[in-house]
Amino acid sequence: MKAVQSKVMRAMRLSKVQAGAAEFAAAEVPQPKPGAGEMLIRVHAAGVTPTEVIWYTTTHTKEGAPRANAILAHEFSGVVAEVGSDVRDFHVGQEIYGVNDWFADGALAEYCIATPAEIAPKPPKVSYAEAATVPVSALTAWQGLLDRAHLQSGQRVLIHGASGGVGVLAVQLAHDIGAYVFATASARNRDFVKQLGADEFIDYTSQRFEDIARDIDIVFDCVGGETFERSFRVLKLGGHIVTIAASAKAEALNDERRKKAFFIVEPNQKQLFEVTKLINAGKLQPIVDAVVPIADVAAAYNGTLKNRQGRGKIAVEITPT
Repeated sequence: MKAVQSKVMRAMRLSKVQAGAAEFAAAEVPQPKPGAGEMLIRVHAAGVTPTEVIWYTTTHTKEGAPRANAILAHEFSGVVAEVGSDVRDFHVGQEIYGVNDWFADGALAEYCIATPAEIAPKPPKVSYAEAATVPVSALTAWQGLLDRAHLQSGQRVLIHGASGGVGVLAVQLAHDIGAYVFATASARNRDFVKQLGADEFIDYTSQRFEDIARDIDIVFDCVGGETFERSFRVLKLGGHIVTIAASAKAEALNDERRKKAFFIVEPNQKQLFEVTKLINAGKLQPIVDAVVPIADVAAAYNGTLKNRQGRGKIAVEITPT
């Protein structure tokens, strides 16, 4: 009797990070099999989060052991290829998008594993590439502005890095809620950021945001470093600051106020459904900086792609459509 050979798939693994540059290696790896309560996703596109190459979840297992050859990109869009037992809400052939477990293998592969709690039906109005750039960024904006800072209509919000992958969605979300939005970015993105919904634009290369943004209820920081430190000066009494910048986490270790400002996004299906509603209603527009083939993934993570606009997030095309 012949042994049944396991299926293999194409993937791009993180092989090394040296001097701040990530190196990837193409590989054929076993195709994952969904267990109870899991689904196999045929990946069409994946979103790029450059800092992921240095995350603890990339370099370590859940148990704390060193981890090598990780498959990155934990936000994706695709089609349900197979469902395990106990999966009721999704079916084979359904278009989805979502975020899977940070410690699991991601979507720089033909297939990945996800659970129903981590995904939602893909918004029909957007492409696979557009959808793949949404889950991590939109959930980050949602959880930072709403869950942690409790944003309300009429409040004054300062968003740093407004043209970046998370910033473009944070500006749109804050505008839709009815906040008065100050946004920082470079001068060339002035009109673009204003179109997203910013009420006042601040060119960080020539203006100090402290001179313009005063009595701020919420600072949403996507930059870190000196920008994060200076942001405490513009908060009104009782105001909130949240940051997603890795540099801010390091600075926060010995300061409770700064430590409290840092957070890491978590998969949340209910919130992803709300994001889908906003996209379908035209209130939230995914912004794709570039769509690249999987062969160019190193350049995408290292910031060396040519012909980028510097707006939104890069999507990697896994399965051409």
